[in-house]
Amino acid sequence: MVDTYGTSKTSMPVERIPGEKMYIDWVGDQPELLLDTTTGELRKVHIFTTTLGFSSLVYAEIFPDEKLPHFITGTVHALSYYGAVPKYLVPDNLRTAVTRHSKDKLVLQSAFSDLETFYDTIVLPPPPRKPKGKPTVENHVRFLETHLVEELKKDTYISLEALNAAVKKIVADINQRPFQKKSDIRKSRMNGFEKYDKPRMNQLPGESYTLCDYKYFLKVPDNYHLEYDAHYYSVLYTNKGKPAILKATMTEIRICDEYNRLICRHPRSYRDFPLYITDDNHMPPEHLYYKEVNAHDGAYYRRWASVYGESMVTLIDRILRSSKHEEQAYNSCAGVLHSCKDVPHRLIQEAAEKCVEANACKYSYFKKVLSMVQNNHSSSAINGTGKLPSHTNIRGKEAYK
Repeated sequence: MVDTYGTSKTSMPVERIPGEKMYIDWVGDQPELLLDTTTGELRKVHIFTTTLGFSSLVYAEIFPDEKLPHFITGTVHALSYYGAVPKYLVPDNLRTAVTRHSKDKLVLQSAFSDLETFYDTIVLPPPPRKPKGKPTVENHVRFLETHLVEELKKDTYISLEALNAAVKKIVADINQRPFQKKSDIRKSRMNGFEKYDKPRMNQLPGESYTLCDYKYFLKVPDNYHLEYDAHYYSVLYTNKGKPAILKATMTEIRICDEYNRLICRHPRSYRDFPLYITDDNHMPPEHLYYKEVNAHDGAYYRRWASVYGESMVTLIDRILRSSKHEEQAYNSCAGVLHSCKDVPHRLIQEAAEKCVEANACKYSYFKKVLSMVQNNHSSSAINGTGKLPSHTNIRGKEAYK
């Protein structure tokens, strides 16, 4: 079995290798086959089709449109129908499947990149502007326009399920139908598939492919949250201003960068509240601090203060009681306790005692006293004469004469 590739003047035969390629396309004709029982009008439908390069085994399925989710669904269903995976998936140059394609560079949409990873295959569209480079699928598209569409037009259908049931029967007949050439080694599409294609194809993965809804963001907004289904999911704040791709399954939200590398995951939320689903690790330090201040009550700050001793507990308690409403003092409590980081506990206790004794239980006064206590402690390390202690490793000016 050969394809031809080249200009209109000459063509090069290209050997079709069993199990190598699955061609993917939409049938160009969009027949009016679906009856609207309310209006009595016939609606157009879209026919998704695939064919294997060697055996020409056909798969077809009807969808309401040609959007990316249906394109991916059709591809997944086709691979399940074949029960095996070819080396290459070859979609036509569709906007739904390929974002950019040139001789030197091909950028696949995130969805097809996921298919490649899951099925361990390669998405390889044919060269653009050279229709002879993809005759296999186009020949079968024309074949289906004649043999499938015309057969479907003989009946009336009120649902996609009924349409696809009819498609399944017609496609099964096409695949079993003997080829006209008696010398054709394939005998029929199904025979050629079972004998030549399938033995050379890879096994399907053990688990089912999880279909996603994809949403592209040109820039991560300043609040580093991406919207999906009226909820907002966080991404690391350093990604602000960069492109991102959100993938939604029924249970999970995945966020990837423009190269389809996973950045983070969130469980998908269906609750009315909260609307913002935020991972604390995604927040800049100042936002995390603000959240912490507003997320705790007085009991939390009293427990935190107890780590440093009774005087600190008294200091925090007086700060909390100094405001008309306790919540108004949370920021001051957080400021006092955060300023104790990496400071020895005995110095913190001493500073707190001074504040309590002076009846000056405020953040600004504590910060000033703590700084003074630390300075006094540093000064006490030097002896009373203001000179450095003598030591064999310390040399005076005489050593440099």
